Amino acid sequence: MQKEKFKLIATAHLFLIRDGKILLARRFNTGYEDGNYSLPAGHHDGSESITYAMARETLEEIGIRINPSDLKMAHVMHKKQADERIDFFFTTDKWLGEPVNAEPHKCDDLNWFPLDSLPKNTIPYVRTALANYLKGTYFSEFGWN
Repeated sequence: MQKEKFKLIATAHLFLIRDGKILLARRFNTGYEDGNYSLPAGHHDGSESITYAMARETLEEIGIRINPSDLKMAHVMHKKQADERIDFFFTTDKWLGEPVNAEPHKCDDLNWFPLDSLPKNTIPYVRTALANYLKGTYFSEFGWN
C-alpha cells in the first residue's frame, strides 16, 4: 500500500504598486492576523492556474480586474507557520478599475503606503517577501528556524 503524498497549500499575493506606494489591507474578523496589514491574497482553489487564482482573488477583495497574462512573478516563498505553504507573490502595472474594499467584513482598512514606510503592524512574512522583491531576490524560506 502506497503512502499518500504530502500536499502543500498554495496562496497567491499581489504587490500592487503605484507611485512608490503599495496597497495594503488590514485584516478584520478573519481569525488570522486580524488587525495586521497584508496584501490582496487568497488560496488557490484547485483546477485553476495560480495566475487565474490571483486575478480572481483580486477582483473579490479589491474590485479590480487583472488579466492573468498581465501578472508578473515577483517572489516565491516556502513558508512554515501553523502549516506549510508555497506563497506566490505577483505584481502588475495593468488593471481595470480603482481598488476598493470589496470585503468590508474581512478588511477594515485599505490604503496605499510608501514602500519604505510600511505600517508597524504589517504581517512579518509579507514585509520579508516585499523586501526580497525590492532587492531582486526571487525565492525565500520563512519560519523554518
